[in-house]
Amino acid sequence: MQTVGDLGEAGVLARILDGLEPAAAASVGPGDDCAVLRASGDIVVTTDTMIEGPDFRLAWHTGFDLGWKLAATNLSDVAAMGATPTGLTVALACPKSTPVSLLAEIARGLSAACAELAPGCGVVGGDLGQAPVLTAAVTALGDLEGREPVLRSDARPGDTVAYSGALGLAGLGLALLFDRCADGSGVAHSEGLAELREAHSAELRAQFAPRAPILTGRVASESGATAMMDVSDGLALDAARLARASQVEVRLSGESLSAAYGVQQGVTVPLRAMLEGGEDHGLLATFPPGVALPAGFLPIGVVAEVGDSRGEPSQGSLSVNGEPYAPGGWDPYNKLTTLSS
Repeated sequence: MQTVGDLGEAGVLARILDGLEPAAAASVGPGDDCAVLRASGDIVVTTDTMIEGPDFRLAWHTGFDLGWKLAATNLSDVAAMGATPTGLTVALACPKSTPVSLLAEIARGLSAACAELAPGCGVVGGDLGQAPVLTAAVTALGDLEGREPVLRSDARPGDTVAYSGALGLAGLGLALLFDRCADGSGVAHSEGLAELREAHSAELRAQFAPRAPILTGRVASESGATAMMDVSDGLALDAARLARASQVEVRLSGESLSAAYGVQQGVTVPLRAMLEGGEDHGLLATFPPGVALPAGFLPIGVVAEVGDSRGEPSQGSLSVNGEPYAPGGWDPYNKLTTLSS
């Protein structure tokens, strides 16, 4: 009998999605950063769950941090479709012993993130329940405002690959937390956390409260982006997903990545951290050749045609510096947190 650990995230998703019937109102179903539902105008909808333990540690995260991250991780998916975020619903379940102040701080973080990252968006509803550990589920909605959704499946050979946002800092922050604020088995503790926040403020800010470039999603759509997606699981892993969806080769340039993101906020970021760190919630997009990249996007590679020896379409591929790259990154069943090299 195979387990989720045997298959990993991609295998489990493939097994589940094969047995699902499409929603009658969906014009874009599973497989992209958001679904698109028909209404008076097209809207996008996305949902994400965060559970204490595998997704966050209360020994490390403040309530404000957690609220901010809950908003940012969902808003970035809406932005990746080229939509304008319009509202969030938030369901929280927690033990009866949870302080009310913690929930109040989560709400404050949610509101602050919406105000800074997506002005005009706010929490419009939710639910509160009981659970053994703190669990949060957020649904985000966005308005395409008459535009077509930008999918991850429409990248074309010759397109420029570009990125917007921080890259690798959040992964470095998580690696520091496991190295300095966890015991040998990975159990989180808060000893030394204040000093770590001070000494590595950029990395920990990126991990706890990512400044996702939400407004650049709409700008990318208006500038002609052919494909786009939120980078939450690591640039290499998500670029490989875009390549498979578009049946192209995504060729990333280590030189371009290092030139653009090798030093961020005074922090030296190794190439592997850029490729596999995850949780920065930036935007990966492709643009037609010759199109001026919108503000906030920097070129990091190109899209190329790919096919098998019989000339038939392949499943897509990823290369870095001209060499095939087996992407590592965040998988909830097989986590990667060592990024120093």
